[in-house]
Formats: sequence, C-alpha cells, structure tokens
Amino acid sequence: MDRLRFPVDPWRLVETEFSRKDIGVTETLFAVGNGYLGLRGNVEDGHDAHAHGTFINGFHETWKILHAEEAYGFARTGQTIVNVPDPKIIRLYVNDEPLLLSVADLVSYSRVLDMRDGVLSRDLLWRTPSGNRVRVRSKRMVSFAQRHLALMTFEVTLLDEEAPIAISSQLLNRQAGLDEYRANPSPDVIADPRKAEKLEARVLEPRLQHAEGDRVVLGYQAASSGMTLAAAMEHWVDFEDDYDRVTEVEQDYAKHVFRARAKPGQTFSLTKVVSYHTSRVVPARELADRCNRTLDRVRSEGIGTQFEDQREWLTDFWKRSDVEIEGNDGIQQAVRWNLFQLAQAAARGDGHGIAAKGVTGSGYGGHYFWDSEIYVLPFFTYTSPVIARNALRYRYRMLGAAERRAGELAQNGALFPWRTINGEEASAYYAAGTAQYHIDADIAYAIDKYVRATGDDDFLAREGIDILVQTARMWADLGFWRRVAGDGESFRIHGVTGPDEYTTVVNDNLYTNVMARFNLRCAAGSVRKLQDRWPEQYSRLVSRLGVTEHEVQEWERAADGMAILWDEQLGIHPQDALFNEREVWDLANTPADKRPLLLHFHPLVIYRFQVLKQADVVLALFLQGDDFTAEQKKADFDYYDPITTGDSTLSGVVQSIIAAEVGYEDLALRYFWDSLYVDLGDLHSNASEGAHVASAGGVWSALVYGFGGFRDQSDVLKFDPRLPDGWDCLTFRLTQHGTRVRVSIAPEDVTFTIEEGPGLSVEVRGERFSLTQLQPLTVPLDGQGPRLPGAPDATAFHGTVRADGTVIRPSLPANVNDDVPPTHEINLDEIAERIQD
Repeated sequence: MDRLRFPVDPWRLVETEFSRKDIGVTETLFAVGNGYLGLRGNVEDGHDAHAHGTFINGFHETWKILHAEEAYGFARTGQTIVNVPDPKIIRLYVNDEPLLLSVADLVSYSRVLDMRDGVLSRDLLWRTPSGNRVRVRSKRMVSFAQRHLALMTFEVTLLDEEAPIAISSQLLNRQAGLDEYRANPSPDVIADPRKAEKLEARVLEPRLQHAEGDRVVLGYQAASSGMTLAAAMEHWVDFEDDYDRVTEVEQDYAKHVFRARAKPGQTFSLTKVVSYHTSRVVPARELADRCNRTLDRVRSEGIGTQFEDQREWLTDFWKRSDVEIEGNDGIQQAVRWNLFQLAQAAARGDGHGIAAKGVTGSGYGGHYFWDSEIYVLPFFTYTSPVIARNALRYRYRMLGAAERRAGELAQNGALFPWRTINGEEASAYYAAGTAQYHIDADIAYAIDKYVRATGDDDFLAREGIDILVQTARMWADLGFWRRVAGDGESFRIHGVTGPDEYTTVVNDNLYTNVMARFNLRCAAGSVRKLQDRWPEQYSRLVSRLGVTEHEVQEWERAADGMAILWDEQLGIHPQDALFNEREVWDLANTPADKRPLLLHFHPLVIYRFQVLKQADVVLALFLQGDDFTAEQKKADFDYYDPITTGDSTLSGVVQSIIAAEVGYEDLALRYFWDSLYVDLGDLHSNASEGAHVASAGGVWSALVYGFGGFRDQSDVLKFDPRLPDGWDCLTFRLTQHGTRVRVSIAPEDVTFTIEEGPGLSVEVRGERFSLTQLQPLTVPLDGQGPRLPGAPDATAFHGTVRADGTVIRPSLPANVNDDVPPTHEINLDEIAERIQD
C-alpha cells in the first residue's frame, strides 16, 4: 500500500488523495454494509465510478443457463445478485458549477472508514473555477442495529463569497448496472469466471412510485425471479435561511433538489435516510409500508440515536472479536479491516447465506459457496455465535432443494449446490462445480463446530440433525465397497472434485474422503446423542426421516473403512488415486503473465498436470489434523506446497496455518501477508469486484489457529503457539459455552483471562488447566515450536521414481516454453541406482 496516500492508523482506513486510477479498488475498500444491505464506496457525485453498486444479500435475478451441449442433470437456473436502486448520489452545484472529483481543484481531501463507528466520512476543500473555496463534509452509514437502514449526511460551507448552491439527492435505478454517463467498459478479452454475469434485459419492473413531502418510495419486482423490493428515502435540512425544494419521481428515478443562497460561513446540512425491504413473495406495496415504518422510527428516535446505536453495536463486536498485535499498527490496521469486512458481510444476514464478496460487489454473482462454512463461520462461531447460527439456518432452509438435487444426480439424501443463492445449483461447469460433493461435509463440519462450541443442542435437535443425516445418506450411497488383494476391503468414493479446481472428477480425493469420513461419524454420533439424551427429539427424527439403527451402523462402518490413500514410494498422501501419475507443472519457469492459470490455459491442459489452484490435501491436514501424524503433515506439506499456485485467495491462509505448525515460520508469515493484503493491496488484481470475504475469515484463522496454535477437534480448547519472531504479543478472544476467554501469547508464555462467563478448561501442549474468573492464568512456553529455514525445496522430488517406475520431472505446456524437457520417461539407470541404494 502507498502509505503516503493510505497512512497507518490502527482503527481507521484513511485516504488522503483521490485517484481515478484505482477507483474500482477503493470503491471496495471503502464500502459499507451490514450483511443485508451494502453500499460500494462510490463518490457522491455519481460521475466518477468503476462500478456503481448497491446490493442486498440474496436479492437476485434468475435466468436460464444455455449449455452448448445439453445433458441430463446440468444446472438449469443461473442466479445473479441485482444492483438495486442507488441512494448514494448527492450532487453539489455552486454557481451552477458541479463538483466532479476527477477534475475539481481540491485544496485538501480526506476519506476515512472508521471501524469503531462503522461510518465512512469524507472531508474536502474545493476551490471552484471562480476561486470560491467550499468545504464539503459527508458521512455514510449502513446500520448494524437497524437491518434495513442506511444514513447519509452532506454539509456544504462556503468560505469566501456568497453564492447560489444546489444539492440534488437521488434514488436511481440503473438498469443492469448501466452507467448513465458513459457506456459500460468493453468486455474483457479473456473471460473471467470470477465476475458476475451481465444481464442485458430489464431486471427490475416498476410496481409503484410515490412522493409525499420529504419522502419518496419506489417499488419493483424482478422480472424472472419474482423477488420484490421497495426503497424509500427521506431528507431533513438544517439551514438558517430560506431554501426551496423540487421533487421529481419517475419509474426509475426519484430526486429532491434543494436550492439556496449561502453566505460565507453558513453551513447547509442535508440528512438523507434510506430504507430497503425485500421479499420472495410479499408485494412491493406491502414492502413500501415496511420502509415507511422504518423511516418513521428513525424520525421518532432521531439521527443521533442511530449513530450512537452503531457505535454501541461495534463496541460490543470488537469486545468479542478483536485480534491485537502489539507493536505494529500497520498489521493491526489490516487485521481490523479484514475482521470488519466479516461483520459487513454477515452480521445482519439474518438467515441469508454469506456471499463470496459479501455486499461489497457483484463478483461471483453474489453466490454462496462452501467458503462460508470453512473460512468464515469459525470466526463467528467463536465470537458471534448468533451470526453463525443464522448462516447455518440458511443451509437448513435450503435442505429441500439439496434433497431434490441429490435425486437429480441419482443419489439418496441431500447434495448441496456448489454455488447458489436460492438453493439451486448455479454452476454451469459441473467438473469444477457440481462435482465438489465435499460441500456436504463442509456444512456438516460447520454444524459440528458450532454445536460443540456453543452447546446449542436445540439447533442440533431441530434443524442441524436433518442436514447431518441427509448428507451422511448421500456419502453412504455415493461410495462403494471394494476389496483389494492383500489390503482388505475399503470404502471408496469416485468421480468427485476436491477443493483444488485444477484437478477435477477424480477417484478417492483425499480431502473428500477425509471429510466424508468425518461427516458420517458426526451424523452417527449426533443421532446417538439424541437417542440417549433427548428421546422425544429422537422419536421425531425417526418419524421425520425414517432413520434406523442399521443405517447408523452402516455410516460408522463406511467411515471406519474409508480409503485414505498413501504412496509408499513418495511417502505422502496422494491428492487422488491418479494424481501422482500426472506430470508436474514447472511453476518456477511459468511466466508471470500466464498467471492465474485458469485465465490462460484450457482446463484440459491444466488437468493433465500436478498443479494446484488451492490447498487440498493441506486443507485436510488442518481441518482433520488429529487424523495425521506430525511427520505426515510435514511430508505432505513439503510435497504439495511447491506445486500450489496460489491462484485462489482461499489457499494462502491454510498454507500459512500448516507452515506454522510444521515449523516454516518465514513461509507462514509470507502467506499471511499475502492473505492480509489481498484486497488492501489488490494482490490478485480483482479487488474491484468486491472484498474476498473467505480470505478475510482466513486471516482470523491464520492468526488464531496458525500463530495462536489453537485446535478444537475435541471439547477442550487446545493451544500449541507459533508466535512469529519479532512479535511482542498476539491477543485474541474465544467464546465457548458462554465463557469468553482472552488469550495473550508472548514469546515466553501464554496468558488466559476470563472476560465473561464462569470458566472453562484449556490444554497447553498436552497439559490441562481449569480457568476461572478469580485470576488470569499464565503458562510458560518452551519456545514457539519447531523452526525450519526457508520453504520446502521445490526440486526435492524432481528425479525421484514414482510407483509406476517413471521419473518425476517438471514441465510446461508447449505454448509456454518451446524448450520443454522430455517427461514421463523411464530412466532405467536411475531406477537401478535407487534399487542399489
């Protein structure tokens, strides 16, 4: 980051200079939202923009997916988040001259996102063409306390001369996100699947337009999905002299224009209050009534109350959630920005999923992925469990659609979609999408973590258990038993794709098998738990889903017999049954302009190589760490880390965690920096499409699970810290069963302090301690675990012999480098030497 333009501040993101060069990125960085409603950081004048954006979580349009070649069971319905009417536009004219930031003479400029107040503010001094200096101050807030509410203030002060001013405040429906001042930019030369689909036809069909006094209301219905929306805005003016107001309302357009003659030193203050309500079934006119009630409540309570409530909400959030790194305000600023993005993406989702970009942009079409359960929900489970519960309830509400989807793919139970908004599979590319069956186990993993951390057995008994049972049924049906000579009988899963999207439709993917085993055991254990402790709920489960004892035993048998492959020749877990037979992609000699690979190579080219988009086996090592020895973890990490591209922002955080565990401290830090600044530094050149929410959640995991050494696979919180050299102290909070403990890790010790609740037990490197509110507990540490220099040797396996007798050599597709060495050759001399050794 340019620290002159974006100075370090532990609680605020500050911009000291406006620039159009990276306006798309700053629109994301300065977005405000609450998990339901999000406003991109567009400037108020509405002219300078990369992508205008106002988004509501889950509010989407549908469209028919047209496949070049049809086949049974392909995804049929595409879903794309809708850019709803934009309330951010507040245009200023002084002496009929407009304030346009890209051409304005700005004497001073400052924009600040304050993460304690949850308010975006801007303060600038504009010298008009006639030389009149004008101070313009504005604030923008999306309320955490009131889910459907956004507030804006706009203050204008003339400093030199009296002049006429006009302020045009608008609510504008841009069809398909079209910019009314310039044509949309031409499509990318290279198609980027990370971007949203562009909808050409009209999306929002007008249903009502109404104006009364200072208040206007617009209502719409999405043309295909049928979802409905109402948006209302109201203005309050504070000005000591006379002013007049003109109101205009059309189908896609509502505005109030305020005109006055301002004297030097006078301030014209405008407050804009906006409310949105949406529904799948409620008519727009009823939603308009809800908007009016929201605005009435704000008028009754006052604007000051809304800002106070916002501050109070965030004070409580940071009390539970803050992660502190002593002695480095730059890291602290970036960490808090990432944690703030998690709140903005999910806090008031209230039963919706957590989109990959939250409500900061249209990237990935506003879809929900398995990223939420693995990367985001752990943070909320241990800091704001109500938010985690709401997100899991979204999955429960979509269980019916998942059951239907399983049927379409000839499976029992439920198969959740890889990407979706409304519960239907939206991925048109099944090989790297639908085939990721592991999402079932990822959801089960999140449910289990939530229930164990919170003790919320009510959620388990009434809703979570249905997901666990139906996902277990899917695995039991998908897998099959196979007897291998000399190796007994094992349970196999074929034709699936793991987290690594550069290797698709394979047999016995390690991550999938390990997580499916967990899913089966978790379902069986949860059913037995209900049977033993809540017979009434168990009876209801049996009546509802027809669960039998024989079925539960079959789950346990399948889990115990799950095939977990091991390559004796290389001493690692193969990513899948044929992975080690593929050629190894020579990442070291891949030009930078050919990255990410998915934008420069046909999938079939990539699929022929050992090359990873993101952590796969390494992710399994983290999520099910107790299933692997320390030696296996290091061996697997040494093999897979050098062939992982990092083309996915999901990868770095997990690689950081395992690198820290096995001892690669410098590498763990490098992966952590890459994840910490993925948006702030626009490291993947696509921050303009919205914040990487899963990566933000992974930042918390890298700090807490990685450097903090936290593990939670049992009911006792376990710690084996890996504090980086040069860090004075790392502090974070965890809440288990209503008890919040502050964990402070220093180079020589770790201190536990109960902040709320009766107490709990922790384990530090195998020794158990009981914590109470009486006094903090400090446990001495003998170092910070193993320390290994550098990183795994990328050439360590080059020249080694595979199980089939061939030699591993790195190579590249011919169009990358004409000097491609021969591959997959049988080197008899080398084999003979190794046999003699």
